[in-house]
Amino acid sequence: MTRSSPALVAVALAIAAFLLVFLVVPVATVIYTAFSDGQGGITLAHFAAFNEISLMRESFANSLFVGGSTVLLATLIAVPLAYLTVRFQFRGAILIQTLGVLPLVMPAFVGAAAMQLLFGRSGAVNLILKDAFGFALPLMDGLNGVIFVETLHYFPFILLNLSASLANIDSSMEEAAQNLGAHGWRLFRRVVFPLALPGYIAGASLVFIKVFDDLGTPLVLNVTNMLAPQAYLRVTSIGLEDPIGYVICVILVAFSVMAMAGAWWFVKRRDFALISRGGTQAPRRRLTLGQSFLAYGWIGFVLLLVLSPHLGILLLSLSKVWSFTVLPEQFTFDHYVTIFGESSQMIWNTFLYCGLAALMDVFIGTAIAYIVLRTTLPGRQVLDHLVTVALAMPGLVLGIGYLRTFRGVELPFGGGALTASWVVFVLAYAVRRLPYALRSCMAALTQVHPALEEAAQNLGAGRWRTIRRVVVPLMMGGILAGFVTSFITATTEISETMLLTSRESLAPMSYGIYLYFQSIAGRGPGAALGVIAVVLVALGTYLSHRLVAAHSPYQQGGRK
Repeated sequence: MTRSSPALVAVALAIAAFLLVFLVVPVATVIYTAFSDGQGGITLAHFAAFNEISLMRESFANSLFVGGSTVLLATLIAVPLAYLTVRFQFRGAILIQTLGVLPLVMPAFVGAAAMQLLFGRSGAVNLILKDAFGFALPLMDGLNGVIFVETLHYFPFILLNLSASLANIDSSMEEAAQNLGAHGWRLFRRVVFPLALPGYIAGASLVFIKVFDDLGTPLVLNVTNMLAPQAYLRVTSIGLEDPIGYVICVILVAFSVMAMAGAWWFVKRRDFALISRGGTQAPRRRLTLGQSFLAYGWIGFVLLLVLSPHLGILLLSLSKVWSFTVLPEQFTFDHYVTIFGESSQMIWNTFLYCGLAALMDVFIGTAIAYIVLRTTLPGRQVLDHLVTVALAMPGLVLGIGYLRTFRGVELPFGGGALTASWVVFVLAYAVRRLPYALRSCMAALTQVHPALEEAAQNLGAGRWRTIRRVVVPLMMGGILAGFVTSFITATTEISETMLLTSRESLAPMSYGIYLYFQSIAGRGPGAALGVIAVVLVALGTYLSHRLVAAHSPYQQGGRK
């Protein structure tokens, strides 16, 4: 730890001011408006009015039902998949784990349209079932469709976190249980799963938050009797003065915060730490012939579902006619020609907004990481906590907060209204994606030993030169990974985008995809634009892993 110079204090205060203005104030404005009586007083009348509207009560119940059902179904998919790939020996385990996280590459609302063509009433699967068995599955009807799509999209959060927890369980714990007679289901239920609960709870809480706040998927599936779509419709149809929209936003924020806080409380109240002889991972067990048959059957079924949205969106982007048939009747590249002709501005806007936002994130993330980990500045942890708050804030709430807080605010030098300019996209994306960049930067800085900085300073380098010439180069892998992560997650942002888009010329790709999917004639171009978004996210994900590996200080030292 080093002393805090006036320059570092100024940087910390500037970052705090940025977070205060563009995160705390907009969210506080939304919350205050929900409780305000319009005369400067506080009232609960708006919440009472919300409770008196049957549609609002129905939407609240539906959002809870969809969130809970998605967590349950995601658990049924992710837990067996994680346990099989971590605990048993069979070929293709790495490939299975890789394919298992593919849904995160595709935005949920993009896959929703393709899922209708595959699993809808007249989709490919139900056409086959009707011909063969005379019945159809209502997988995409109403709330079922939202649950189905979001289960397939978000279950990797549980898979990733649970797999990590399972891999960290000491083998001696399982060996002791087996010596005492616990095997099979009892061993998993009484020993393995309880020890892996922190990973499961973390993943499940993320799934609930994402589903509860999701706006794009319900709207694409034409399901409006949920909280997020109702908030959007109230604000866009009735206006920013409608108090019910703000009440919904408060409920969304409350449940998001409670889900994160509840997960933290659950893990903290119990001791999951292991006192072991060496921290060795449990050996992978071999499957019998019958177990192999069941395991491969289950994994094959899950991966078929996982890959179906990607296959569907690709086929839709290439189809000229696809209606009431198992596969498209004719194929064409015209949809790609259309989007490069009509939507090239949206593609450019996406690169501009997300690139600038990611650049802001890594600058701010690097500064916060250094202040928190390398200085003794009083209250420095507050910066970290403020950024973490952004992770729990629904994009819908932040978008409404920006419209309410910054209406009438003009940009300098004649730039016009902030809420009607492209700058608002950069600010909103930067605030929402800052937690991803910060985590990458902090992880990178923890791998840089303070002795390296001390050595540079002993050789005459000042603090800023040490940061520029030693610390930042050694952090570069994490910084680049943070940039790519912020960039690719911002490209799929839909909630804030729909609210902040004042005209189509300013819209990014995610808004263009939503617009195309609003009409039957636009599904093909929308799918083509969705394929580009998926390729962009997949490429960014791949690059982030390569950049981290290439710039790791330990790997660089090994190469030398």
